[in-house]
Amino acid sequence: MATTARVREILSWYDSESPGVRANLYRMLMTGRLAGTGKMVILPVDQGFEHGPARSFAKNPAGYDPLYHYQLAIESGCNAYAAPLGFIAAGAGQFAGQIPLILKVNNSESLYSSPNPKSSVTASVQDALNLGCGAVGFTIYPGTSERDGMYQELREISEEARAAGLAVVVWSYPRGEGLSKKGETAIDVVAYAAQIAAQLGAHIIKVKPPSEHIEQDAARKVYEEQKIPIATLADRTRHVVQASFGGRRIVIFSGGEAKGNDAVYEEIRGLHTGGAFGSIIGRNSFQRPKAEALSFLKNVMDIYAQ
Repeated sequence: MATTARVREILSWYDSESPGVRANLYRMLMTGRLAGTGKMVILPVDQGFEHGPARSFAKNPAGYDPLYHYQLAIESGCNAYAAPLGFIAAGAGQFAGQIPLILKVNNSESLYSSPNPKSSVTASVQDALNLGCGAVGFTIYPGTSERDGMYQELREISEEARAAGLAVVVWSYPRGEGLSKKGETAIDVVAYAAQIAAQLGAHIIKVKPPSEHIEQDAARKVYEEQKIPIATLADRTRHVVQASFGGRRIVIFSGGEAKGNDAVYEEIRGLHTGGAFGSIIGRNSFQRPKAEALSFLKNVMDIYAQ
């Protein structure tokens, strides 16, 4: 398939990056059912590490097998597949070259909780290169008291990844004792998290769909004075994309906890209308039987292709 004008435009936003980084972004943008559209649907399967195997895979036991997720990502036409070291390594040889891979290089587990969480570095840039990955993924928690260490780790990993020609995908999830639970997805906080990820050098930014809630008093004044529209998900998505360098960074949105088809499709339509570059959908995909998951992902991609 020939490069499209939209993909050329997106790549022009990264013209300070090396040919290797740009080539890996190109591969993701030109893979799968949404190839060439500038939109992305990525399958992430880090939940086994993050939430535990039963919570993640018992609804669809095929998901205990790491090869299942490769098959689902490839057969559904996803742009990329993201997972921690173990899952990526289990199928990297068998499925080499069939789909762009994102190695999640830091993770946390739910056996211990803290009001100020911090993920542990669990893989390296060299691991990503050895496994044929095109990108590394890294989670930050803006708002936690542990953020300084996470930002420093990301800086070092990003520098090494760029030098190796790998793209950097940042999961930017606000958390910490200074934020309320509602505040973790508040529009002002999610937009701030996207801006932080962009400032830290992310090529692709992953955030949660924002709610209408405003967490920070100082921000509320500005939203009210400037009459920033936030009434609909499309409005809020547009604002988060704007916060990501005026839309010059790829911003994708998480799928969250498993929910019914209609609720997911309604959310995807709001994100798409607001200019989201796509979605990264894990539990709502792999917790379904395979035939149902393939149909579900096709419908999601069809919305983004409109």
